[in-house]
Amino acid sequence: MADRTLSINAPGDPRAVDPGSTDASSAAAKAGRASRLHTILRALSPIAVLVLWQVGSAMGIIPQDKLPAPSLIAEAGWEVLGNGQLLDAIAASAQRVAIGLTIGVAVGIGLGLLVGLSKFADSAIDPNMQAIRALPLFGLIPLFILWFGIGEMPKVLLVSLGALFPLYLNTSAAIRQIDGRLVETARVLGFSRLTTIRDLVIPGAMPQILVGLRQALAIAWLSLIVAEQIAATSGLGYLINNARDFLRTDIIFFGLIVYAALGLITDAIVRALERYTTRYQNR
Repeated sequence: MADRTLSINAPGDPRAVDPGSTDASSAAAKAGRASRLHTILRALSPIAVLVLWQVGSAMGIIPQDKLPAPSLIAEAGWEVLGNGQLLDAIAASAQRVAIGLTIGVAVGIGLGLLVGLSKFADSAIDPNMQAIRALPLFGLIPLFILWFGIGEMPKVLLVSLGALFPLYLNTSAAIRQIDGRLVETARVLGFSRLTTIRDLVIPGAMPQILVGLRQALAIAWLSLIVAEQIAATSGLGYLINNARDFLRTDIIFFGLIVYAALGLITDAIVRALERYTTRYQNR
C-alpha cells in the first residue's frame, strides 16, 4: 500500500515555497487583487441598486406614488434642507435622543454594576428587570401618555427605556465573566473595593459595555421614530407625519434615510471610541 503519510518539505527541498519567491509574490498579488475587487463590488452594489431603481421608475415599472425615484427623493431632501425644516427637525430629534440615551446609559450601567457585583442585587433586581424587558416597548405609549401627557417627557422616556436594557444586560454579563482570580489577587494586594471596581472591573467589562452602547443607540433611534408619533410638533417624526398628511411619499422616504444616516453616524462614533478604549488588547 502506498505511504499516505503527510510529509513536510525540508528547507532545502526544491518543492518548498520561499516567501520571497516568484510564486509567493504572485499569490500575494492575487490576494491583493481579490481584496480590491471585493471592495469595488461593495461600493458599486448600492449604486447599482439606485440605478435599477431609477430606471424602473422612469419606465413606469415602479409606481411613483408608492416608491418615488431616487431623484425625486433627492429633490425632496433639497427642498426641506433649503427651507430650514430639515436642520430644525434633526436638532429636535438629536436632543431627544441625547437626553433619553443619557438617562438610559446611567440607569442601565448603574443597575448592571449592582447586579453584576452583588448576588443579593441579582436576586432582588434582575427578575423585575426581566419582567419589564418582556413588555412590548411600544405598547407602553398609551400608558405614558396617560401618565406624562403629550409633551417631551413620554418621548424621552421611551428612548431611555429602549436604550436601558442592552446596557444593563451587557454590563451585568461582562462583570460576571471577569476572572475571579483577578479580583482575589487585587484583594490580596490590598486594593479597596472601590479601587478594584474602578481599576479592574470596569476596564475589564468595557468592551462588552461598548457593545451594549452600540445596541442601545440603534434601539434609541428606533424608539424615537415611534415616540415622535405622539403629537409631536418638531423633529423628524413630525416632518414625516406632516408629509404623510400631504401625501409626500418622497419626503417620508428622505426622512427615513436621515434617521438611518444619523444612526450610522452615532454607531461609527461609538466604534471609534471602542477601538480607542480597547487598543491595549491589540498590542
